[in-house]
Amino acid sequence: QVHLVESGGGLVQAGGSLRLSCVASGTRFGINRYRMAWYRQAPGNERELVAALGSGGTTNYADSVKGRFTISRDIFKNTAYLQMDSLKPEDTAVYYCNAYNAADVVDYWGKGTLVTVSS
Repeated sequence: QVHLVESGGGLVQAGGSLRLSCVASGTRFGINRYRMAWYRQAPGNERELVAALGSGGTTNYADSVKGRFTISRDIFKNTAYLQMDSLKPEDTAVYYCNAYNAADVVDYWGKGTLVTVSS
């Protein structure tokens, strides 16, 4: 069982930056075995994919964050990151870390961290 803990959320003004971290524990093989992703859910909205980093290093981003957000990982620290720059009020949401591996049929979630962007 992999346990994911997010941190780094908070209140920031529009145009500012935050870096979210997701520490994975309990994994025997390290986070590079998983597709690591960040999702977000704003009040009244469905959870949406923000950014994903495949085990092979391929990244993909929601159109709304392309050029502003960057997903990365440190396999030695078993940590995934989401660098968020040029934040906008519409980025306000709870951000969730996800670790997924289709072959192992596993899909793990953290409890989320709140990001609030003021105008």
